[in-house]
Amino acid sequence: MAKQHRILTGQVAAITGGARGIGRATAEAFVREGMKVAIGDLDHATAQQTAAELGHGTVALPLNVTERESVKGFLDAAEEQLGPIDVLVNNAGIMQVGHRIWEEDDATTQRMIDINVNGVMFGVKEIVPRMLPRNRGHIVNIASTAGKGGFPGGGTYCGTKHYVVGLSEALRAELRDTNLEVSCVMPVVVNTELAAGLQETRGVKQVQPSDVADEIVTALKEARFDVFVPRSVAGITKVMNLLPRGGREALSHALKADQVLAQVDEGRRAAYELRASHSDPALDAGEPAKQLTP
Repeated sequence: MAKQHRILTGQVAAITGGARGIGRATAEAFVREGMKVAIGDLDHATAQQTAAELGHGTVALPLNVTERESVKGFLDAAEEQLGPIDVLVNNAGIMQVGHRIWEEDDATTQRMIDINVNGVMFGVKEIVPRMLPRNRGHIVNIASTAGKGGFPGGGTYCGTKHYVVGLSEALRAELRDTNLEVSCVMPVVVNTELAAGLQETRGVKQVQPSDVADEIVTALKEARFDVFVPRSVAGITKVMNLLPRGGREALSHALKADQVLAQVDEGRRAAYELRASHSDPALDAGEPAKQLTP
């Protein structure tokens, strides 16, 4: 007998980095399932626009995932407006690539750690104590297939996504005797602004944000931990894990996976890299956005 899928209608979901990209697509998918959604984003104006376009009571809230108090405030406000949170999607993240580890400036390194690592950690630390008394809830952490390997040109990014995978596995084990669920989402390159100017690997094309969102919905319904997007990557990962290091590196080179983050089109990535750099939590909130020069 096939396992019965869980019904999501009426559940409350909070999504970090929900104004655009995977976050927005996930919010759209949740709304279609009849869920109540709160999206948090550093870019509150875009989050408000997204919430208005999604409708169905979707709320937009200010959020800076690099500050635990801001994460707490986001979750407090979401629960005040929508009710106890059933699903938290730790989605906020940035990817600044194209430089070898020792050539990457310290500010870029720290920014990715602040957002990709601390943002997920703060989300977990703030949501679990809310879910435990009710003995229900689902935490979805957005990692990457880059969290399963190290790729030239993206050492820090890969490291932060390794953290998300490891944290998710540990969290799942720690919650084993509860009804709380954890999912770790590991997509290939997703066709968003974050992936602008990246090359494609052989045999694995970029996926759309909606593809990731659909798999997240399925993971919630099936209580599935490993969420590869596309699912075929799960098989590739298993094969890679069976090979000795030399074999893994040879296969990665044959698939051009070792070039995706290293040989980027800097012109096509310029707008994203500028926006990502402006996400530096040390920047004053009132400072005008920098402009690209011709």
